[in-house]
Amino acid sequence: MARAYTPGLKVTEQMRVVKERILPLKGDVLVQKGDRVTPETVVAQTHLPGPVEPVNVANILGVPPEDVGECMLKKEGEAIKVGEIIARSSSFFGLFKAECKSKTDGTIENISSITGQVLLRGQPLPVQVKAYLTGEVVEVFPKEGVAVACIGSFVQGIFGIGGETAGTIRVLSKDHTEVLDAAQIPTDCQGQVLVGGSLVTAAAMKKAISVGARGIVVGGFDDRDLRDFLGYDLGVAITGSEELGITLVVTEGFGTIAMAEKTFQLLKRHEGQLACINGATQIRAGVIRPEVVIPKETVAVAAGAESEIAGLSIGSPVRIIRQPYFGRLGTVTDLPAPLQALESESHARVLEVKFDDQKRAVVPRANVEMIEEI
Repeated sequence: MARAYTPGLKVTEQMRVVKERILPLKGDVLVQKGDRVTPETVVAQTHLPGPVEPVNVANILGVPPEDVGECMLKKEGEAIKVGEIIARSSSFFGLFKAECKSKTDGTIENISSITGQVLLRGQPLPVQVKAYLTGEVVEVFPKEGVAVACIGSFVQGIFGIGGETAGTIRVLSKDHTEVLDAAQIPTDCQGQVLVGGSLVTAAAMKKAISVGARGIVVGGFDDRDLRDFLGYDLGVAITGSEELGITLVVTEGFGTIAMAEKTFQLLKRHEGQLACINGATQIRAGVIRPEVVIPKETVAVAAGAESEIAGLSIGSPVRIIRQPYFGRLGTVTDLPAPLQALESESHARVLEVKFDDQKRAVVPRANVEMIEEI
């Protein structure tokens, strides 16, 4: 049988999910191997160096730079507070005095007799890394972090915004084709992850934020709404750091695109259960996909649940990712080996796909994305 390899999205009812939770700098690991954790469990913490603020003490005191050291009341490494006098000079037999006060809490970082400047280091910034998943600590990296694992359902999206969060699943759309608008957002969805159908409107996003929803999972999102919602063009940068008050996971693409039926049904089966979601997306090298993880209580994995995907083959479910069939779902019915001429007069390997309405089309293999269903 012909076989090819292509990037794809994973949609599975049960698999083992492992996430490394690593500090940006070395610090303290707060859990041990074998510990059970929840999404809010702090597994490691550290402190980032505070911001540096230069102060031109020589200019403020009206002294030469080489005299600054003699005027300092605080030495390098000593703690300081806002408003505290850190340097003082006097002239005309002590009749006139000049003082320099600290503008921040922190420490004296450096005193320069060449420039006359003093560097103030602000208070260290605490950084905590949470578990993200409900699961078990399976590995500890001393002073760096841990690996947390769980067995659960897993859905990869194609695009997202917003960072890691968790909430109970609530399905608001009656099926995978329905548009989720503001009128469908209830007022009692605080702490929930809302599931829509083919599209979520910007108005619905704003209302979901106002009522305290944690996240939205939906088939499509209008790119113009995205620009208006963010207030800027996203470009090609990695997403996930936006502070919007909600996390969005788009499973299919931009525009009104029905969520894959199997994805919708998987989420609907788990309504009322905890979902851990992350909207972080990167489409360049080192691809990062937004995701939905639904941890299970059981630790057993069904046979084959962790098997590697073999590649694109006849019968593989795929999504078309370029026009004129963008967003349509189907299955591969043929994988001819020879290169074939395209309308652009270039040559490429193609495949035949049968859509859900039984219509067939021949498309370049580069124009499809495999949906991995385990």
